[in-house]
Amino acid sequence: MSTFGPPTAGSGELHRIALAARHGDRDAAWRRLKNAALALGAVYAVSLAAFGLLAYHFETGLATPIAAALLLLAIFAIVIRSLPGHPHERFGPANIITAIRASLTSFFGAAILFAEPAAEADPLLTWLIVIVILALALDGIDGNLARRTGLQSSLGTRFDMEVDALLILLLSVAAFLLGKAGIWVLAIGLMRYGFVLGQICLPFLTAPLPPSFLRKLICVVQVAALCLILAPAIAPPVSTAIAATALILITYSFGVDVFGLARRRYRRP
Repeated sequence: MSTFGPPTAGSGELHRIALAARHGDRDAAWRRLKNAALALGAVYAVSLAAFGLLAYHFETGLATPIAAALLLLAIFAIVIRSLPGHPHERFGPANIITAIRASLTSFFGAAILFAEPAAEADPLLTWLIVIVILALALDGIDGNLARRTGLQSSLGTRFDMEVDALLILLLSVAAFLLGKAGIWVLAIGLMRYGFVLGQICLPFLTAPLPPSFLRKLICVVQVAALCLILAPAIAPPVSTAIAATALILITYSFGVDVFGLARRRYRRP
């Protein structure tokens, strides 16, 4: 009595199929790594040249371009390390724009910490404000570009978010060092990192947050407000009031998110 049905693969054929699948996965992973390394390498090479030219023009000394280069290298190394979770072979133009924003942020932070620009009529400070404005403008492009090209990913979202957080932290440091507000202004930049540390003790904070236009708007307001108070014409008590308003807004934003995650965690089924 014969049995009819579709032919089945033997164990040897299944083994060959599994090997081919694994080989294909390795090839795709290699292409992702190569594309990301080429894109980030190009941004890094241009950034090094820009760091050197800016440092030479403004006579900041060697510490500024070296610190900017090391910070940017650390950021790009973290991105490369996170590539296994990237679903696209192309690194994507949106991620390249975020990488450029990371470059701008790195030089801004290094100049604030090592070049020590003066708050009054310092051309370096003027250019640093321009750099922050450019970084803020590009922040409105990368997300939309990722959606238009169909290359959205959790890596790109996280990359964008962490660059935003670093920029806000460095702007807070700049506001303090330039005497625009008291040491409490650092709480604005440390809020995000405090939330991350809180996830260690409160695991429910690791749950994904729903999309929120208000959260994005407040993030943009933080950067804009901190950038505004760096202007030489803005001095205490005006700069202090602006910084205090920004701190209240970001505290409210994080408070809403923490309360929402806690309510979701302890809500009865």
